[in-house]
Amino acid sequence: MKPPALVLSVVGARPNFIKLAPVARALGQRQVRHVIVHTGQHYDADMSDAFFRDLEIPEPDFNLAVGSGSHAQQTAAVMERLDPLCSELRPDVVLVYGDVNSTAAAALVAAKLGLPLGHVEAGLRSRDRTMPEEINRIVADRLSDILFAPSRDGYDNLLSEGIPPQRIQFVGNIMIDSLLRALPAARQLDASSRHGVRRGEYTVVTLHRPSNVDEPGVLQELLRALSDIAADRPVLFPVHPRTSRRMTALGFQAGARVQVFEPVPYLEMLSLVMSAGLVVTDSGGLQEETTFLGIPCLTVRPNTERPITCTEGTNKLVPPHRDAIVSAARAALAGTASAAPTIERWDGSAGERIAAVLCDGARFD
Repeated sequence: MKPPALVLSVVGARPNFIKLAPVARALGQRQVRHVIVHTGQHYDADMSDAFFRDLEIPEPDFNLAVGSGSHAQQTAAVMERLDPLCSELRPDVVLVYGDVNSTAAAALVAAKLGLPLGHVEAGLRSRDRTMPEEINRIVADRLSDILFAPSRDGYDNLLSEGIPPQRIQFVGNIMIDSLLRALPAARQLDASSRHGVRRGEYTVVTLHRPSNVDEPGVLQELLRALSDIAADRPVLFPVHPRTSRRMTALGFQAGARVQVFEPVPYLEMLSLVMSAGLVVTDSGGLQEETTFLGIPCLTVRPNTERPITCTEGTNKLVPPHRDAIVSAARAALAGTASAAPTIERWDGSAGERIAAVLCDGARFD
């Protein structure tokens, strides 16, 4: 592939923004036009603006404003609004990020228009097709011309699925690029003090997956587990809007030691996580961030597309049962602190490697 004159990045949700930032920075150092399209899948203007500001991402060139809706509605809206834009611009390569609906939709648009496609964070697999994100990952990977793998297991997954090795680039974990760059500012922010808790003596919680929050009985079990954990140490719970609605419907009342508040910008969240004693989550990115930081993490899911965080990191999968979560939390908190693991190419240079592949023809196996 010849060096591109125009790269078009499509992002739609907060995890995408974290992955975009290092790529945008690296491409900004080269003689290439980089067009950023925000699909508006995450449409909270204040939160989106905060992420772009905290991560020092250039203002999006286009916002498709697709908003909320079912998976089909969001995917269709992105395709409908992105297709004429790509037809007009004819980028030399379209980059998609992660595993959200915008990722699969943009991959389909690029493939149908015959535009070269690159997938940042390729090869992750949970082996669970009940997860919409797994479908999005598979679609993007099957259609991509360049697959940027974040970890060795991701690289191996692609090979096992018959992807030719010359299409796979093991560039490393792009999330760690953003984390490393943000650490000094997050440390200075000292968000734990602002929330009235002491470093290492509180638990951070995020829960948003439908399997955990849409079934009242499951959510009730999780909330009771959090109340039990809070008896030992404070719990900070920035609540996703979906989860907040479900909690309200259950009539949940937070106790004095469970702080429930709205989602926070990237820097504040990183500041809270890096000083926590424990994280309880069903998020993908937090599994990686806690592993890199050496923070114990309990992931309330039966599987993970990031198994390296369990085999080499600080992550542990737990079922959505009160006793299992509380027992695992107490065991993690009673454990001996260990140094954060060193994982191959989680080194802050993934964005530069991606730019080197696109612009310089570099190869990373």
